[in-house]
Amino acid sequence: MGRGKVELKRIENKINRQVTFAKRRNGLLKKAYELSVLCDAEVALIIFSSKGKLYEFCSTSSMSKAVEKYHQSNYAQNETNQSPNNDQDTYEEYLKLKERAEALQQSQRHVLGEDLAKLGIKELDQLEHALDGTLKQIRYKKNHSLCVQLSDLQQKERSLLELNAALMSKRVTDEESFTLRSAMLLIGGDTCFQRL
Repeated sequence: MGRGKVELKRIENKINRQVTFAKRRNGLLKKAYELSVLCDAEVALIIFSSKGKLYEFCSTSSMSKAVEKYHQSNYAQNETNQSPNNDQDTYEEYLKLKERAEALQQSQRHVLGEDLAKLGIKELDQLEHALDGTLKQIRYKKNHSLCVQLSDLQQKERSLLELNAALMSKRVTDEESFTLRSAMLLIGGDTCFQRL
C-alpha cells in the first residue's frame, strides 16, 4: 500500500524538519547521480541548508566548469532573445550619433568662416555673438598667462638683483681685506728694513 499525498508546507518541528531535509537531500543527490549515469546527462546540483551548509553534486570533474557553462548558455539565450531589439536600438543610436557629428562638423565650418552663405541674419548674429564670447575667453586666458610669466620674470629679476648686491658686497669686503693685507705687508716690510 502506498503512502498518501503529502501536503507541501513548512515543517514546524525543528527536529522533524532536519530529518526530512537529510532524507530528501540524499534522495535528490541519488536521483541526480542516476540521471547522469542513465541518460549521459551533465548534472550539477547545489543545495544550501537552512544553516548555510553547502551540499553539491556534479557529474563532471568540476562544479565551476558546469556553472560557467550554465552562465554561457543562459547569457547566449538572453542575447538571442534581445538581438532584434538591440540591433534596432543600436542602429537608431548610430543614426543619432551620425546626425550629431554632422551638426558639429557644420558648426566647425561656420566658426572657420566656411559655408556662411546658407546662414540667415539671425544665425550669423548668433555665430558672431558666440565668436565674441570665445574671443573674450581666449584673450582672458592669454592675458592671464602673460601676467603669470611677467610675475615669474619679476621674481627672477629680484632674485638676481639680490644676488648681485650680495656679490658686490663680498667683492668690496674682499678688496678691503686685500688692501689691508697689502698695507700690513708694507708695514711689516718697512720694519724689516728698519731693523737692518
